[in-house]
Amino acid sequence: MNTIFRKSMLSVAGLAFAGGVFAGPIAAHANPVDAKPTAAAAVQTAAPKPQGDQSHIDLNGEQTANVKAIIAATKKAGLPERAAVISIATSLQESKLENLGHLGDANDHDSLGLFQQRPTSGWGTPEQITNPEYSTTAFLKGLRQVDGWQDMPLTDAAQTVQVSAYPDAYAQWEQQATDLVAQHWNS
Repeated sequence: MNTIFRKSMLSVAGLAFAGGVFAGPIAAHANPVDAKPTAAAAVQTAAPKPQGDQSHIDLNGEQTANVKAIIAATKKAGLPERAAVISIATSLQESKLENLGHLGDANDHDSLGLFQQRPTSGWGTPEQITNPEYSTTAFLKGLRQVDGWQDMPLTDAAQTVQVSAYPDAYAQWEQQATDLVAQHWNS
């Protein structure tokens, strides 16, 4: 192993250890045993704070129906609300929750449907990936294969599945996706 690289790695490890030694005792006393957690703390752990500036669009009936279809497919797959939030944010970025067919010259390769999945990339046939339940199930199958997706930033989880040219773009839809899931999950 290269000496400079080894020394760099040992320095990083030393800093991490020192940080843990210093912060560990402080963190251990940060929340006394007799303290009761607040509702805000419970919300913080259930859904991470959205990253960056947030976008919002008004939805029409078709888009709302697609939100409900994504939620239904997520429930059918036995996945939690967080999976629906990631799915809806991804669809907001990819298609604005519109089930897009072939767009001619404006099409990005052969991308179709809510998630702009490509038949040539193995997502399914054009008929399958323009079916909201199928396309959501396909997206969720990819999401399940991402180790730790439940705890990672939404944009990282979505990007790992989608492999977009704009990997950070999903983050802007997290708040609206969270609100839509809160509104429609139990309806």
